This record gives sequence, structure tokens and C-alpha cells, in this order.
Amino acid sequence: MEKILIVEDDEKIARVIQLELEHEGYEVAIAYTGKSALERYEDKPYDLILLDVMIPELNGLEVLRRIRQKDDNTRIIMLTARDAVMDKVSGLDSGANDYVTKPFEIEELLARIRAQLKQRIMSQDADDQEMVCRHIKILPMAREVYINDELVYLTQKEYDLLHFLVAHRNQALSREQIIEAVWGYDYFGDTNTVDVYVRYLRKKLDRDPPSIIASVRGIGYIVKE
Repeated sequence: MEKILIVEDDEKIARVIQLELEHEGYEVAIAYTGKSALERYEDKPYDLILLDVMIPELNGLEVLRRIRQKDDNTRIIMLTARDAVMDKVSGLDSGANDYVTKPFEIEELLARIRAQLKQRIMSQDADDQEMVCRHIKILPMAREVYINDELVYLTQKEYDLLHFLVAHRNQALSREQIIEAVWGYDYFGDTNTVDVYVRYLRKKLDRDPPSIIASVRGIGYIVKE
């Protein structure tokens, strides 16, 4: 059963949406504030989030930004006022998958939810495919890394860092981007942590120069094919 989180401070609207979604066979939870939305998100995974922009404590755009710092897979549909053009633009730029303007027809909302959940499954299937970069092969389903068919032991964070770098190969990534993606937006450590883990990976993965993880002066790191 696919799980959907409704983030809406109007209790009547939230309840109507909840009943319709439950009738369609979804498991549904509701959060009425931005803070409670993040708490629910951290507590359990959701396949899709319906996120109103105008909610108390933390607005929807801030909730979206914080989720996207660590999660690109959960589908997020923004609920915006009909004339709030900048909210739509900001939402899409910040990583929203779609938006629905208020007032809306429930049939349209359900159709957009079905479309996003289908895209999520297709995206997951793509993410599960093995990744090959130079002499390294990554098997995401097993969380295993091979060099010339020899299994290499990596810690959880080493694997997460390598997977992120290879998934974004040929892109120069800042230490801040890496910290947010691998350690999370609420990480309070020093960005030098990235340098330490890159050294760990280089020691385990490099066979011949140049290193698979190249330094980008003044920015961070890049993996080149």
C-alpha cells in the first residue's frame, strides 16, 4: 500500500483529501504544520507528499527545501493559490515534482498523484541498475562495490559518498552539496569530514593514477568517466 502524507493546515480540506485517498486504497497521514510534517517525514518513509505552501511554523517551500537536501526520490506535489505564480516557480526550482492550484477538482488531484507514483516506480527501477565507472562497479540493490570483479569492503558512509559521486559523475560537487546529500541537512560537523572520507575511498579504490575522485580547486570533488 503506497503511503501519502498530506501537509495542509485547513483541517476540512485535509480531511476531504484523506477520505478520497483512502477510498483509492492509499495509506494516508496528515500534518497541519511544517514542523510536524518534517517530524512525520523523519519518522517513516512516504511515497508521495501533498504539500501546501501556506502552512504555519515552517512554510511549504522551506519544508520542500529541507526534504530535497537529503531525498530526491519522494514525489512532492505542491498545493498553491491560483495567483501565486512565484510560489509555483520557487517550488519547481526547489525540487517539487508538480503543483496543483486551489481550488482544485479532486479527480485532477488523483490523476496527478497516480502519474507521480508511476514515475517514482520508474525512477526507482533506474536507480536499482548497476553503475559502472572506469574500473569500479556499484550494485545498488546489494550496496556492493567491485573493482575488477573483486568485492571491496566499504563502510555505510563510504558507500553513500561513492554512490552520490558516481551518480553525479562529470559534475563538480561542492563539499556543502556532498554533506547535505550524504550526511543530511541537520548535520552539524565540519565540511572537512568530506575530505577525510574521500581519502578513505581513494585508499580503497585507486589502483593507478589519476584518482577516480578528482579534486576541484575551490569547490570540492568530481568523478570523471
